[in-house]
Amino acid sequence: MDIGASDRELVAVMRRYFAAKVELEILKAQLETARQAAGEAIDIFYDPRRNVDHAGDLHRSHRLKGEMVSLMQRAEAWGREELAADRVETSAAEEEPSDRIGAMPFAGA
Repeated sequence: MDIGASDRELVAVMRRYFAAKVELEILKAQLETARQAAGEAIDIFYDPRRNVDHAGDLHRSHRLKGEMVSLMQRAEAWGREELAADRVETSAAEEEPSDRIGAMPFAGA
């Protein structure tokens, strides 16, 4: 299997995506445990302006979500490019046989 630079970039993007996902899941679990222990309402606890004690973690969770969206958009763009390249290759391969058929002499002539 030949892995090009584009494929290695996709692998790196997806590794970072899943690392961010795990980090976010851990952070969310910690925040929810802290919220339940504090007995705070969801809308108050998860508002960084009202919950200064956890504001840093709340901002970090928002950054992680944004990073995951960005990484998935990069992966989707890569996939669209690969599909477009496959279509071009398929179209070219489909045109070749018809070119050869057109070059053959007509049997009924």
